[in-house]
Amino acid sequence: MAGHSKFKNIMHRKGAQDKKRSAMFSKLSREITVAAKMGTPDPDMNPRLRAAVMAAKAQSMPKDNIQRAIDKSSMGDAADYEELRYEGFGPGGVSLIVEALTDNRNRTATNVRTIFSKNGGNLGASGSVSHGFSRLGLIGYPANAGSADAVFEAAIEAGAEDVESDDEGHQIWTAQEDLHEVAKALEKALGEPESTKLAWRPQTPVEVGEDEAGSLLKLIDALDEDDDIQTVWGNYEVSDEVMERLN
Repeated sequence: MAGHSKFKNIMHRKGAQDKKRSAMFSKLSREITVAAKMGTPDPDMNPRLRAAVMAAKAQSMPKDNIQRAIDKSSMGDAADYEELRYEGFGPGGVSLIVEALTDNRNRTATNVRTIFSKNGGNLGASGSVSHGFSRLGLIGYPANAGSADAVFEAAIEAGAEDVESDDEGHQIWTAQEDLHEVAKALEKALGEPESTKLAWRPQTPVEVGEDEAGSLLKLIDALDEDDDIQTVWGNYEVSDEVMERLN
């Protein structure tokens, strides 16, 4: 188990989320509604719903909004959302996995294909890049949850597979089937996490230079701005120096 890997699995830049808080709340609400509809509306009995509620709380989503999203799952006029996954390539040969929740498959497919083509990417077939990722559980804690060593020890004790710690926080990786059991154990040791979710972890990160990084981040931001897109995962790694020059 690598305890202190410097590699960060980048979902997408948080700044892209913060630009449109209402859009972020809409996506969080959609995930809560879908999770509640697929199982029970009780977060304590529904691991996916519990994770969605925790993610919403981490973004300071009001309790009333969270409850409305849960209640919506039992309404007769609630939209039927379909979970879709798209795979493609971005500038610099980067592999991207795009996860969507949509009530219109054709609309979403057209939008995703257009965004890729307009931003120097290519949409691939199903399975074209996912073989280069591992499907794992991911639990996130802020940096003040504890020292890297303390979090590492707690994670091992809880049954985690890997831990990555840096100044921004701690990422704890688990086997897919162990996610919620490990999360429960860690909650007793470290408190409530910022996030608990299934994730795509790249097996081999790709270092992206300044020329490609600017185009790549524009592509990811464009995907993130689409209402149907929930998450964008990639195997790219951008150095702090490059990010500073781009900003």
